[in-house]
Amino acid sequence: MTVPDSSAFGPAGSASPQGSADPAGSSTSPAGRLSSGDGRSASTGQAGAGGPVRIDGPWTHRDVAANGARFHIAEMGEGPLVLLLHGFPQFWWTWRHQLPALAEAGFRAVAMDLRGVGGSDRTPRGYDPANLALDVTGVIRSLGEPDAALVGHDLGGYLAWTAAVMRPKLVRRLAVSSMPHPRRWRSSMLSDFAQSRAGSYIWGFQRPWLPERQLVADDAALVGKLVQDWAGPRTPEFPDEETLAVYRRAMSVPSTAHCSIEPYRWMVRSMARPDGVQFNRRMKRPVRVPTLHLHGSLDPAVRTRSSAGSGEYVEAPYRWRLFDGVGHFPHEEDPIAFSTELINWLKDPEPDR
Repeated sequence: MTVPDSSAFGPAGSASPQGSADPAGSSTSPAGRLSSGDGRSASTGQAGAGGPVRIDGPWTHRDVAANGARFHIAEMGEGPLVLLLHGFPQFWWTWRHQLPALAEAGFRAVAMDLRGVGGSDRTPRGYDPANLALDVTGVIRSLGEPDAALVGHDLGGYLAWTAAVMRPKLVRRLAVSSMPHPRRWRSSMLSDFAQSRAGSYIWGFQRPWLPERQLVADDAALVGKLVQDWAGPRTPEFPDEETLAVYRRAMSVPSTAHCSIEPYRWMVRSMARPDGVQFNRRMKRPVRVPTLHLHGSLDPAVRTRSSAGSGEYVEAPYRWRLFDGVGHFPHEEDPIAFSTELINWLKDPEPDR
C-alpha cells in the first residue's frame, strides 16, 4: 500500500483551543447536545437563531431518536420520503438547494446530520460504516416511513451504499454522488496511486489529535480551503465567502472535527482487522434497488475512474451521470442540473440500465 503525501494535515500552523475534541469524541455539553448560537442572521455570514447549524429557511428543524442517539433533521414537503446524507467536511445544509426542489416535486425531503456532526449527538463511539448505516435506516423508521430513497454525497454516499446492502427493505431507491461503492473505494485507495494521492487527506487523518487541531485552527480555515480546492473551476460563484463561513462555523462546534474524522480512521485502520475484512465481505452482496450514480468530471478528491466501476455491484437498473466541468460538489456547483436529474430519475417508474 502506497501512502502519498498528506501535507494538508501536516504540522504547519497552530491550533485554536476552541473547537478541539477530547479523545473520546464526547460533547462538551450534557448528553452530547449542541448548544445554540448567538442568534445572528445566517444570510450575512453569521450564525442563525438556531446557532451555527440550525439555519433558518423554508424547512423545519427537529430531532429524532434512532439507534441509541439523537439526530437533527431539516425537512420539507409531503410525499414519498427522500433522505439526504451529507459528506465531509459539511453538514445537512449542503442540501439547501435540493430540499425545496424535492418538496415542490412532491416528495418529503429530509436532510439529516450524521452522527457527531451538525446538530446530532456526538457519541464516544459508533463511527464504523455499519453502525452509521443503521443510524440512517433507524431515522427512516423514526420518521414513520416504510422506506426511503437515499441520496448520499461523499461519506453520505458511502453510507447510502452500505445501507442499501444491509437493510435493502428500507431503501426504495439509491442515488450516490461523488463516492464509489465501498469495495471499489477500497481497491482504488490500495491499488491506484492516483486515487491514493487524491485521497491523501484520508491518510493524514490516521494520525492522532493533530488532524482535529488543524481542522479547527484559525476558525477552521482548512475547511474552507478543502471546499475551495475540491470544487470545479466551471462555477466560480461556488463557494463564496458566506458559504465557506457557514461550513467553518459548523466544524468549529466542539468535538465535531474529531467525530468527522473517525469514520475515515475506521475505513483505513480496519482494512487488515477482522471487523474490516468482515465488512468488505458483507459488501459483496449486490445492491438490488434502482441506482443513480452522479459524479463531477473534474472531481479532484474522488477520481472518475474510481467511481465508474461501481455498477458491477448493482443487480438492478443502474444509471451513470457525469457532470461536465464540475468538481466534488455537483449538488452545490450546479444545483439546478443536479436536482433536475435526481427528480426526473425519482419520478421515472422504470429507470433503465
